[in-house]
Amino acid sequence: MPLLSLVAVLLSTATILVTWSVMGGFLQTLKDSGRTLIGDVAITWPNIGFAHYDDLIARLEAQPEVAAAAPVIETFGMIRLPDDRLQAVSIKGIDGPSFDRVTNYASTLFWRSLDEPTPKDKSRQDLRLPENTERAFLDSVYDNGMQLTRVEPGGTIEPAVVPGIEVTGLNNRQQWGGYIPMATVRPLADGAVAAENVFMPRNGHLAITLLALDSNGRFADAITRQFPVANEFQSGIFEADSQIVLARLDALQSMLNLDEAQRVKPAGPFDTVIDPETGQEVPAPPTIIGVDPARVTSVLVRAADGYDSNAVAKVCDRVYGEFARAHAGEVPDAFNILIKTWQEKNATLISAVEKETGLVLFIFGIVCFTNVFLVLSIFWSMVSEKTKDIGILRAIGASTGGIAWLWIRYGLVIGTVGASAGVLAAWIIVRNINPIHDWIGRVTGIVIWDPTVYYFIEVPNKVDWVHAVFVFLAGLATCLFGAAIPAIRAATMDPVKALRFE
Repeated sequence: MPLLSLVAVLLSTATILVTWSVMGGFLQTLKDSGRTLIGDVAITWPNIGFAHYDDLIARLEAQPEVAAAAPVIETFGMIRLPDDRLQAVSIKGIDGPSFDRVTNYASTLFWRSLDEPTPKDKSRQDLRLPENTERAFLDSVYDNGMQLTRVEPGGTIEPAVVPGIEVTGLNNRQQWGGYIPMATVRPLADGAVAAENVFMPRNGHLAITLLALDSNGRFADAITRQFPVANEFQSGIFEADSQIVLARLDALQSMLNLDEAQRVKPAGPFDTVIDPETGQEVPAPPTIIGVDPARVTSVLVRAADGYDSNAVAKVCDRVYGEFARAHAGEVPDAFNILIKTWQEKNATLISAVEKETGLVLFIFGIVCFTNVFLVLSIFWSMVSEKTKDIGILRAIGASTGGIAWLWIRYGLVIGTVGASAGVLAAWIIVRNINPIHDWIGRVTGIVIWDPTVYYFIEVPNKVDWVHAVFVFLAGLATCLFGAAIPAIRAATMDPVKALRFE
């Protein structure tokens, strides 16, 4: 009978810890992926942006709390895909090397050479492996993605874009977690279709349409420009991989009227000058009175090792205040600028997963709390069976507390052994959860953690030992609570009645 209590504690402890490890690992992976395209802190002035960002970046990188900073333009636009579909997307203008120092952008570039297959690619189908695609080509695609350029026919180097791997819909995600490019099918007016063999980083193009703004933030014009595709990125977050297109910073500045421009003063209606070529009097041209510096809408900041995003946000607030005073009248003041951490920018998504994790743990906790009643019923039966023995102990002088401690200690031993075994079982399961998952898929045909749904190739398989200690103590507590009432019953038993038992 005590073994039943031990097994119950083992199973409940293992269930809670496995659930917490997987859900907690999913949440942590989500948070880490959420930083991929944001960094730790973002300093933002949307739409028309702010100037002198190079000075701000230099001031930020001079702080010990800041590891790197990078300029970014964030806007929305419309893209025309190779099959003539139109799609609304979020467009980010970046400088590849500096963006990489803040967000580890290089690690998200999907098309690059691999030496070993991904964990689920057992049959080595990945096109990035050397036996499937020439390494030199993939290396050049990777370099193109870092610089956001591509060499076009004729040898010209053109600014390029890097869309998310899911943006075009032309990459078919496989069960092993990778992608295989698909042929483009363009519908024709007569009801037929035209198929084209397009691999986006080799010969694919995207036409981007943006609404340019004037210096006052009003819409000035709709600008359309066609860009070659340099590479594609995979951040691990479906919303980002399906809705974001990265473009060269200088190209986006030019399209949005955010690049450096001369500041001019129009001539008066009666101002004239002599044309040196004709000698005739002509209207006076505008007078150049200065230069409007280039602008960006955001500066992303990465925290140095040992500093969290909240601490860096305070540093950014202080540094921006100094920057705003140095460029008073030319940049937004410190009271209006938006400074947010990556947690604040992803608050909705993170909060939803945190609440889901808490709800699942709460439900499993209620289920596992039934251990208290299971242990109680088993110990109650054991006390009933040992009634005569308890009467003998009381008759020879055993105290009430001694009798109670005997049963509490029994529950403590069972709880300790059961909870320890449960933690060990959970650790073994979590560490091997991917092979177990693959085995279940092979035997039953059921794929629980489908990469085409979750967008993480593997199930999280790390145990947080703080969580393990908490679950161990909870398992031990349920056993002690269950043993407490039978222990009180045994301690308060009348020795005369107990000796007359049976």
